[in-house]
Order: sequence, then structure tokens, then C-alpha cells
Amino acid sequence: MRKSIFARLNNWIIFVLMTIVVLTIVIASTILINFLRKEEIKRVDILVSALKFQQEVDNPNLEVQALLLQIYSSNTTVPVIILDEKDNLIEHKNLPKDVDPDEIVALAKKMGKSYPPIEIEITKGDKQIVFYDNSPLLNNLRYSPYILGFFILCYFLFSFWFFRTIKKTDEGYLWAGLAKETAHQIGTPLSSMIGWMEIMKLEDPESEGVHEIEKDIERLKTISERFSKIGSVPELNDMDLNKTISDNYDYLKTRISKKINFGLHFPGYTIKVPHNRILMSWVIENLVKNAVDAMKGEGSISMSVGERNKNIIIEIQDNGSGMTKQQARNAFKPGYSTKKRGWGLGLSLAKRVVQEYHNGDIKISQTEVGKGTTFRIMIRKA
Repeated sequence: MRKSIFARLNNWIIFVLMTIVVLTIVIASTILINFLRKEEIKRVDILVSALKFQQEVDNPNLEVQALLLQIYSSNTTVPVIILDEKDNLIEHKNLPKDVDPDEIVALAKKMGKSYPPIEIEITKGDKQIVFYDNSPLLNNLRYSPYILGFFILCYFLFSFWFFRTIKKTDEGYLWAGLAKETAHQIGTPLSSMIGWMEIMKLEDPESEGVHEIEKDIERLKTISERFSKIGSVPELNDMDLNKTISDNYDYLKTRISKKINFGLHFPGYTIKVPHNRILMSWVIENLVKNAVDAMKGEGSISMSVGERNKNIIIEIQDNGSGMTKQQARNAFKPGYSTKKRGWGLGLSLAKRVVQEYHNGDIKISQTEVGKGTTFRIMIRKA
């Protein structure tokens, strides 16, 4: 139990760390992109202001010229193109060296679609137009939304897997703990009953009551063994599926209503598949008891065993009350029951036994209200 607590704690730590990483990446990237964009726009504004000042002042002194040159030279990343009103190239900065003038003019027009160009009035009626665009770094960052989207997708997939794993883990520990505790609770009075049984045999060994109680004790032993096995990983040491099902059929036939026509259909050969006899009998018993309840003690149940492709197929069909689509969807969920006194554990336990312990599947293959239900168990061949 201590290991399970640590395992769940580690899962939560991983989940919290993953959440922090994703949020940090999203927030940091957004802040960085916005900051760089604003800084580059400011840099272009300063550059344009310097150009305007240079044009407005007739003879700037050396210090002013040095300052203007410094402002112009400080821009080493933002591409800038200056054209006149007739689209003649005047100057450009931070562009590839092998670009010809025609390409530069075309690039300027493209820049104007991203950011509105800035006009500088040189003389009355004579203007220069400044075009600019994002720096290569900022352009590369345009892929960041896709990267962030990928991280967020991974995050949601991880979250889905995490919560599903946590849920299954919690259910697994719950089932295992409940099963082991039940086996333990049954074992204590069962040992006492076995002792009293031996005393009763000494007094009257041929008593019919003694034989019946002995059968019930054996039955309690089987139940205790079932709970003990479902609380741990069982071994699949049994091979003869025909014998497992026929023994279970013989037991159930003597204990269900005589008003129920109960039939079993086998192929003309022995089906061998690794399974656990105790747990597989429990699954069959749960399905048959559900069928009996659905028929309210009167009707017919047909149990058949066969092969299909690479699977062993076990079907239990009844002509009882059937299920609605919603009932069929929820039938295997723990705690779901259509019976007033039902715990809703039988079918969920059956599903656990078939899927987790026998690597198979169990489902409702057909059901119709008022006509009956067919349960199907599929187990892969050895």
C-alpha cells in the first residue's frame, strides 16, 4: 500500500511539473515575442526621427552628425528600405548582399503589407518612404505558436493519460484491497465451520444434512479462493476450457429455477486455452445469474463455446427483459445496477477478470428490450 501511495504521489508531481513547464513556455514566449516586436518598432521610429532631423537641419554640427550616424548604425537587425515617391531605391540596410535593386523594391512593397510605411518629407512636394519589417529573429519566432500548440497538445494527451492511469490505479487498489479483505473475512468463520463439520461427521457420517453442509463449505472455499486470486495476479495454469465450463454448468443447473431451460453447446472437440479455472467459473456464474435475474426466474438460457479466427468465443444468451442502449453502455461500470438490491460489482469484476487477467474481451453483443441479451467473451488462442 505504501508503494501505491508513493506511485500516485510521483504521478501527481510529474503532472504538476508538466503543467508548470507548459505554462512557463507559453507565458515566456508570448512576453518575448511582444517585447521584441515593440522594441523593433521603437527602433524604427527612432531611426525615422533621426532621418527627419537630418533632413530638417541644414548644417548639423559634428556632434549631431555623429549621433545620427550612431543611431543609424545601431540598427543591425531590422531590415529597412528607403524609396522615393517613384519607387526608386535610395538606401537599404540589413538585407542580403546578393539582392538586386528590383528585388529590393518588390521586397519593400511586401514589407508595406506587414507594417504601414513611414513618409519623410524632404522638401515641399518631395518625399521619401521608409519600409521596414521584422528582424530574422522575430520572423523565426513566428513558428513559436506551432511549437506551443504542439506542447499544449502533448500536455493534454499527457493529462488524459495521467488521469486515466490514476483512475485505473485507484480502482485497481480498491478492487485488490476489497478482494483480499473479503477473502480474509470469509476464511476465519470458514475454518471454524470445517472444524464443526468434522465433529458432526463423527456423530453421524451418513447424515444428509452433513453432506449438504459439506457442499456449501466447499462452495465457500471456492468463493474465498476467487477473492484471494482477484486480489493478486493469478496464474493461468488450466487448459481444458470444456471441463471448466461444463463443471460450472453442472453446478449452476442444480441451483437455478426448474422453470429455466438451461442448455450448453460444445463443439465436437476439446478447446484448450490457458485460463484460471476459479476465476473463469466466476465470470460464467456472474453472467448466468444476471440472465436469471433478467428472466425473473422463468425462461431459457443458452451457453455456447466455439472458435472464430484466432479467438475462443463463449456466448451466454437469454430471453429475458433485455436492456436499453444506456443500460448496455453502463452495464460494466462499477456500481451500476438496474436491481434495487444490486451492488453493481458482478459485471465489472467479470470484465476485470477477462480483460486484465486473460487478455480477452467481454461485451454485450446483442440486446433488445423485451427479447433478451447475449453476452460474449472472447479469449485469444494460445
